[in-house]
Amino acid sequence: MKVQFLGAAQTVTGSCYMIEVGGTRFCVDCGMHQGNKAIEARNREAGIYEPAGIDFILITHAHIDHSGLLPLLVKNGYANPVYCTRATGELLEIMLQDSAHIQEMEAQWEAKKYERRGLKNPPLALYGMEDAQKAATLFQPVDYHRTFEPAPGIRVTYYDAGHILGSGSLRIEAEENGKTTSLIFSGDIGRPQSLIVRDPENPPVADYVFMESTYGDRNHKNESTSTEELAEAIAYSHSRGEKVIIPAFAVERTQEVLYCLHILNKQGKLPADMPVFVDSPLAIRATEVFQRHRELFDEDARALLNDGEDPFALPHLRYTMSAEESQAINSYQGPAVVISASGMCNAGRIKHHLKHNIWRPGASVVFVGYQAVGTPGRKLVERAAKITLFGEDMEVAARIFTINGFSGHAGQSQLLDWAAPLARDGAHIVLVHGENSAQTTLAGLIEQRFGIRPLIPAYLEEMVLEGRQVARTVLHEGQAHPRVDWTFLTGELERKWDMFKGKLADVEQRPWVEQTELQEALAKMDYAMTRLLSRM
Repeated sequence: MKVQFLGAAQTVTGSCYMIEVGGTRFCVDCGMHQGNKAIEARNREAGIYEPAGIDFILITHAHIDHSGLLPLLVKNGYANPVYCTRATGELLEIMLQDSAHIQEMEAQWEAKKYERRGLKNPPLALYGMEDAQKAATLFQPVDYHRTFEPAPGIRVTYYDAGHILGSGSLRIEAEENGKTTSLIFSGDIGRPQSLIVRDPENPPVADYVFMESTYGDRNHKNESTSTEELAEAIAYSHSRGEKVIIPAFAVERTQEVLYCLHILNKQGKLPADMPVFVDSPLAIRATEVFQRHRELFDEDARALLNDGEDPFALPHLRYTMSAEESQAINSYQGPAVVISASGMCNAGRIKHHLKHNIWRPGASVVFVGYQAVGTPGRKLVERAAKITLFGEDMEVAARIFTINGFSGHAGQSQLLDWAAPLARDGAHIVLVHGENSAQTTLAGLIEQRFGIRPLIPAYLEEMVLEGRQVARTVLHEGQAHPRVDWTFLTGELERKWDMFKGKLADVEQRPWVEQTELQEALAKMDYAMTRLLSRM
């Protein structure tokens, strides 16, 4: 048996594990890579998946970093079943179409930019609406705890991961050469006692556990005070007549924020003159899916429903579907709460709301989810003094709040508790879906507590399993992390700087206006170099 890590290896996004066993080839998840340009360039490398040769796909949950490349695989020849829970399938259908719309719109914008600059061959959309719609026709719904056989000799059972509506941890049994190997893929493990969804379950023990480690280096602080922290942000901006901007993932996080605002409203902590805008068509449609699957809610949420309350309802709640309605929010005078996607501020309407508010001292930006390396959200969480939006550098004057109690991911101690019954049986633990620092810390704690040293695979690494032994690993370091040729880059910079200095004598003889234009261009270079040095 071979497992190759096509994403979420020493990083958080792009989850995809390609498995080959007994002549069958399948993958668990096929997520989109999110981060800087180098990371997102991996999304265009469809060849490494060999889509036409995949027999089936298992999806743990609907978040784009676990599912967003499904339409790309379909575009490149995949046409077999995609297994997921019913709620996941309903969320995926709208999320993948939303993602396709974003891909198509960004490709149109890039084409216009290329045309204005006289350039040719602009980048094409990663995939389109037709690909997303075709992907949805492949969904095969499965139930929790009901084992099914997607291929001869392979048995799969879903358990509730407690992360988002319909999320699952998978336990797989695979037969090869007369032996059965069991594997668990945790998906994203939720927090016990989180809002709306049920607590995560522990699958039965297995030979190998592929476990997420997003918050492996820390616990969530003050989980019980999330409502109070949100109330603080609201009071801060309301007293100054400004807006509270909440970048929120359209699925689960937006619904949890609405739930929390519902509680604040009951407590009299949501000002009556402060409307709440949900500015995400995807979040609006996702909320409808939540309302259809109330059987997946936890006891507290069901108790609210039984008392006749709608946890997603507010007196001054306004849903905005159209672009015109979204733009009107930024013309709205007075305090307001604006919930918008994307949750990492790297796409969608949230960037426009940040552009209109990030420089306002009385405004606040409230982060309620994980921010991947290289995203604008990560820069703000790490207290960047400036941020670039739509090519313009902006001062960060708004107050930044980070409320970890909304996180859909288990914290460090919760991850250890989830792993405990599996580790005590002597399973091999493989840490995925985490930054290297988080994985290293969690690995040390697992070894200290359970006497097991977890493996931490690299991007594109292949792990060959023979029974309960990892027979060998194969690295593809050159392909996974192409070397940055700093000698060439710095040499080119020095060469061109020498050329510039060689032309200065001629420049000083030019008309004054021309000299000032060149001076302005050099000042921009100086500013860019200063920003570069500040990041080193």
